Amino acid sequence: MCISTDGADFSGTIVYCGRRHHPEHGLIHVLGYQNTAVNQADGPNAMLLHLPTRRLGPRHFLSTGRTGDILRRMVAAVEADTREADGIAWMSAEAEPVQVFEHDVYTVLLASDPTAIPAALEQVPPHRRPSLDPDLLRFYAEHFPYHTIAVCCFDNADARRAKPLLLWYPPLDPDRLTVPALDSHTGKAPDLDTDVPVDHWVLLATDQAPTGWGTPVEYPENMRHRLRAFLPDTVVGRHYGEGRMLPNGDFTISHDDLLTGDLDHVERTQPARI
Repeated sequence: MCISTDGADFSGTIVYCGRRHHPEHGLIHVLGYQNTAVNQADGPNAMLLHLPTRRLGPRHFLSTGRTGDILRRMVAAVEADTREADGIAWMSAEAEPVQVFEHDVYTVLLASDPTAIPAALEQVPPHRRPSLDPDLLRFYAEHFPYHTIAVCCFDNADARRAKPLLLWYPPLDPDRLTVPALDSHTGKAPDLDTDVPVDHWVLLATDQAPTGWGTPVEYPENMRHRLRAFLPDTVVGRHYGEGRMLPNGDFTISHDDLLTGDLDHVERTQPARI
């Protein structure tokens, strides 16, 4: 249910995208990502995410602290009245080519040019340093030229205790919400001509929703105010269940369609063919 640099089994994926006007950062998108990972590689592994922004750095990654169940709380909010779908229709020029930093259990590499990532791997601790197929990096460079690529490196122990990834960014298109869901667990570039199994909760939110839209989310009373400022009051969501097959791609919806609350408008989208 995502792309890894070596053999891995991912299940129970939860993906979230919210559009909101932050009091400090203005109009942003907030991405949440969580799954259960079983590393099938003999050594380190990594999860790759393509993010629709050119401005992304360590400060955009949010610490969830002791609140490691944020996305599961969102799922709980919508699960009771959700039916499974039948179908689906800041890095500047002066920044380092690859930014490397620690976040939760991951060593994260961020790059606007993914082909620059191999030269930065020596900054990753050996127990987390994955092998990267050059063809996979070329795939990202060719198909997502205006995105930032995040390589989240982990080892076997890390995978069992990872908290959800939560980050914000100024999006390339503020009026289209997209969550990465391309699938390949072999370390190779994803096959865009095949259907893949899905096991996803797709959660969406906007702070411009009308009264009565979505389902309220109950957060812990002791949640830090800084973190709460990035999170929605209400969400909508749909489960694309285990065992189903869909074309390999991401999930996306326009903001206008999201405002209607009708998730039949969620689409499965692929990068432009090269």
